[in-house]
Amino acid sequence: MTTSDTQGMSPLDYHVLLALASGALYGYAITEAVERESGGAVIPRAGTLYRVLARLVSWGLVEERAGPAEESHPGRPRRWYGLTAEGRQALADESRRLGEVAELAMRRLGMGRP
Repeated sequence: MTTSDTQGMSPLDYHVLLALASGALYGYAITEAVERESGGAVIPRAGTLYRVLARLVSWGLVEERAGPAEESHPGRPRRWYGLTAEGRQALADESRRLGEVAELAMRRLGMGRP
């Protein structure tokens, strides 16, 4: 996926990238961040989240990363994910596009800048 091709980005894709913009997270922490930051409008299920992460990895927007050395978690080790440079650019491009669309809507509703 190129940064000009973000029209294929779903709301969940966008919110996952947004959650990872502040640093690497593991799956459940991504789910919590997406739910919190979307005001509960987007609540990813575990299976869906990992399919989205796999897609974002295949697009080169997200990469698996090593977790903190001090992390201790019983059971299987957590898989951590972080944005790539391309992911940061795609997030910026999509944020700009969404801002322009929102501004257009506000103008048409008579609530924005002329």
